[in-house]
Amino acid sequence: QLQAFGGGLVQPGGSLRLACTASGIFTINYMAWYRQAPGKQRELVALINSGGMTNYLDSVTGRFTISRDIAKNTMYLQMNSLKPEDTAVYYCQVMTTRGNDYWGQGTQVTVSS
Repeated sequence: QLQAFGGGLVQPGGSLRLACTASGIFTINYMAWYRQAPGKQRELVALINSGGMTNYLDSVTGRFTISRDIAKNTMYLQMNSLKPEDTAVYYCQVMTTRGNDYWGQGTQVTVSS
């Protein structure tokens, strides 16, 4: 199961750190963060694969950093210089090497003054 933590309300320019713990999930191919704002489609924010390679949505490049603690089976998303347009529900996703696809419950991030 996946469980996401760390959402909240932050002022523009602030920072938040999201965490996603994968319990009982093994042979992970990649882990990813998605987000969905009201009235918009879900979009891929950042991805990290089993080799540690990362990929980011253009609009968050340089502001967000995805990382993974293999021993804890936990993924993080450090979000700096947050903007109002980053407001969304953030979801974590895990894809295993067998093609099993897991999703977390989502955590709300609101950037507002």
